[in-house]
Amino acid sequence: MKPSRRPGPAGALTGRRGDRGSTALEYLGFLPVLILIGMAGLQLGLVAYTAQQAGTGARAAARAASQEDLSASYDRVGRASMTGWVAGRARIGPPTGGDTVTVKVTVDIPDVLLGLLGGRTVEKSATMPRDSASTRRD
Repeated sequence: MKPSRRPGPAGALTGRRGDRGSTALEYLGFLPVLILIGMAGLQLGLVAYTAQQAGTGARAAARAASQEDLSASYDRVGRASMTGWVAGRARIGPPTGGDTVTVKVTVDIPDVLLGLLGGRTVEKSATMPRDSASTRRD
């Protein structure tokens, strides 16, 4: 004679009481990997955004340095064209060139990966033709 089974709730296992919560523990063990992947994605976004902002600052600073009446304020114009936290990390080099003006901007990349980047920077430069009184249209 076969032992009779008593009907119970669907999916109820009576002999596996020691396995309760094991799935939650597995998820908890995988959580650091998910956090690291999320932080790496955030870091890539910050690198791209910082590079884009450095390029914008370099173009604005070069444009200001190429104009005779604004050439002394190229640093201020370059910083004003960038987001505040990026402008605070930026170093804007002096303009160079003859008929054209080149300005180089270097920005420290913020590190969310706890020092794994090792203090990297992004550097962008822009060149604009020098504005002279003879080429200016009033």
